[in-house]
Amino acid sequence: MRPAETPRWLTAEEQRVWRSYLHATTLLEDHLDRQLQRDAGMPHIYYGLLVQLVEAPRRRLRMTELAMNAKITRSRLSHAIARLEKHGWVSRENCPSDKRGQFAVLTDEGLKVLRRTAPGHVAAVRQALFDRLTPEQQKSLGEIMEIVAEGLQPNEAGADLPWLR
Repeated sequence: MRPAETPRWLTAEEQRVWRSYLHATTLLEDHLDRQLQRDAGMPHIYYGLLVQLVEAPRRRLRMTELAMNAKITRSRLSHAIARLEKHGWVSRENCPSDKRGQFAVLTDEGLKVLRRTAPGHVAAVRQALFDRLTPEQQKSLGEIMEIVAEGLQPNEAGADLPWLR
């Protein structure tokens, strides 16, 4: 914003929508975190990493790709993977084609934890979100979130995105 510009303040309705969004997303993340801590002793972010790995070929992904998919910084990912390694749920392997690169690999124990935890997690997601919305609202929410995400994830070189930090 240039100094001479007047800010485009949010209207009362925009402020209501914004605050509702913040309230709902904060409560949803807390709800899912508590469910996963109770059922598996892990935060939601760790569960998401395990899901990415189980869906990847040979249950392995490059660390850079995992950070990009999770939308987190490389240092936060490294910390999370270290914690998952301590539990025996993930291991790291060096990349044979790139001496600096590493793979995160879902272990058999990690797969067991994921299989045991997934039913409770999907029930929590359904109860908190999908069961409260009509099919039309679900479709609209998906479309809206795709538009917001596309606008926040520029493709140009040098973009300031978490996984590039």
